[in-house]
Amino acid sequence: IVGVVGVGQDITAINDSQAELSRLANDLQLVIEAANAPIFGIDTNGFVNEWNRKATDITGFTTDDVMDKDLVRTFITPEYQDSVGEVLHKALQGEETANFEFPLYTKDGERVEVLLNATTRRSATGAIVGVVGVGQNITELKRG
Repeated sequence: IVGVVGVGQDITAINDSQAELSRLANDLQLVIEAANAPIFGIDTNGFVNEWNRKATDITGFTTDDVMDKDLVRTFITPEYQDSVGEVLHKALQGEETANFEFPLYTKDGERVEVLLNATTRRSATGAIVGVVGVGQNITELKRG
């Protein structure tokens, strides 16, 4: 052996960028969890992968109750499964829906009126990976 050649690269900027991305992801998760609106997410198969505190407050279903379950077939009443399923299917095709009303039944069997916005969830590369639903409990508005 006559010698050694070494090559180095300063990766400080990469590490800083990764730390910032991690911080932003954590901040976003905190916003979702603390939001004063029910927020849920489904994957491309329709299975729940996000369920915030307000969704639990309104429905009585905990995160453990809903995670990895088929949202439409498990938590939507039969008469609204097709229409809710269609809204979510459209969002999985990139067509978002705003202000879709439907009834949801709580764990205790009470009817709650929900106004839903369904938004396509995409990966960093732009691939569709699911849907984020942001709702509003409009039960009192409908009664009044």
